[in-house]
Amino acid sequence: MKQIQPHIIIEDDEKYVLGDLKGNSITYDFQSILDYLSHKGQQEYGTLFKIHEEDREILFKLCNYFIKDEVNCKQLNMDLNKGILLSGPVGCGKTSLMKLLRYIVPHQKPYKIIPARNVVFGFNHLGYKTIEDYGDSGYVCFDDLGIEPLGRHYGKDCNVMGEVILSRYELFLNHKVKTHITTNLNAHELEERYGQRVRSRMREQFNLIAFETTTKDKRR
Repeated sequence: MKQIQPHIIIEDDEKYVLGDLKGNSITYDFQSILDYLSHKGQQEYGTLFKIHEEDREILFKLCNYFIKDEVNCKQLNMDLNKGILLSGPVGCGKTSLMKLLRYIVPHQKPYKIIPARNVVFGFNHLGYKTIEDYGDSGYVCFDDLGIEPLGRHYGKDCNVMGEVILSRYELFLNHKVKTHITTNLNAHELEERYGQRVRSRMREQFNLIAFETTTKDKRR
């Protein structure tokens, strides 16, 4: 991907202008961002991919967060210092959107998307070093939190992702490193799965953005 300016993205000789540059600031155009996300989604997931009208409100929040629009984020009650906790039913598009949103801000360091189950598999193989590594690493999005199995290493069980979230909380407090998460679970289910302490830390650490529970499965 060839880059001229942060708000202008050139791919395959096509130019996507996401806003206007005035001095050192960019005024982004939401519809232009959606058009680019639609293009990128079709490139990544096939021609059947589309931006759904019912998702515009969710996308408006996510896009303003990633372009760091302080005014809109304040009005939307979102803290730019926190990460994103994106929740919703199976197939609503959480993972796809978190993968695609990285592309609208090519000047920012991209986060890695790591399935939560892979973290547990790492723990089962390497033990607590896995938790230490994820508690001391960079910008990540843990995908599908809540569907991962319980960890087990040398006969000892561990709620691996709960421990990782606590470690990431320390990283957030001490070094301002953000974490993102996608999950099918609601707030009550998260507390049941990971405990009150983890849920309390998550409130401090994340902006909650939730799809409606009635959102259809877009993969069908």
